[in-house]
Amino acid sequence: MKTTTYIEAITEAMAEEMARDERVFLIGEDIGLYGGVFKATKGLQERFGVDRVIDSPISEAYIVGGSVGAAMVGMRPIPEIQFADFITPSMDQIIQQAAKIRYRTGGQWTCPMTVRVCCGGDVGGGLYHSQINEQWFFSQPGLVVLFPSTPYDAKGLLKSAVRGEDPVIYFEHKRLYRSIKEDLPEEDFTVPIGKAAVRREGKDITIVAYGLMAHRSIDAAKALENEGISAEIIDMRTLLPWDRETIYESIKKTSRAVLVQENTKTGGVMAEVSASITEDLFDYLDAPVTRVCGLDVPMLPFAPPLEHFFLPNADKIVKAVKKVMEY
Repeated sequence: MKTTTYIEAITEAMAEEMARDERVFLIGEDIGLYGGVFKATKGLQERFGVDRVIDSPISEAYIVGGSVGAAMVGMRPIPEIQFADFITPSMDQIIQQAAKIRYRTGGQWTCPMTVRVCCGGDVGGGLYHSQINEQWFFSQPGLVVLFPSTPYDAKGLLKSAVRGEDPVIYFEHKRLYRSIKEDLPEEDFTVPIGKAAVRREGKDITIVAYGLMAHRSIDAAKALENEGISAEIIDMRTLLPWDRETIYESIKKTSRAVLVQENTKTGGVMAEVSASITEDLFDYLDAPVTRVCGLDVPMLPFAPPLEHFFLPNADKIVKAVKKVMEY
């Protein structure tokens, strides 16, 4: 076992997949000579060469568009979007091309591409370096959307993504890069796509979250335990396709659900999860399904007090759980 940070797990996954499969290559802004703005690709250009760790122009449309073409002819590209805030220039390539290739060709073509997207707040990044926009892709059939919260999942899910045949949007939260560590096996492993993880078992209420919010939810569960409330924590890990079975089984047991996401409330991932729970499990519910989300404002504020006011945290989750438990 090796103690590994979240970002080290991502670097290791890419290096191991590049060593395993010569079709795997990286492309993105500043990822080669500089090693990436967060050093996720540090040392990889020296190891694998400039043809497999490519410093691109500042053009997300080029980065993703070129990767779509490469994937269609047999390569396994891992393009990097330096910040989620700047992914919009590549939306046509992702939504109109990558997501639809398999369907529109009757399965004759695939697009095995893994787009790494750095995202998230609680780092003082301000307006254009803190956005989190997974809901834009969550509603698109043909894509896989991943959002790991631990080093183990970050490495295992990235490996699964690279080895699959589908276009994957792989979100990585910058707040987690160096703030969490975990002992990882030194041998090869993967994490299955489409399977949630039960992070903490409980009997009174189910809290569903992902990314940084999975950790905030665990913190809330520890506080709730001191007040006699047993909360089960489900980490979605895969957002599309999401694991209905694991979430539903937990809610059938607890009869209550609080859903947590960092993103704004309206139209988010948890809006769909909430609607599905209400449609499919209405007879099991003893209280309304409740969401704890970021505020519906255009951008994450830069000033720390306003950023913290915007973001969900353990205290907000605890408050929501207590309200649901009153029913």
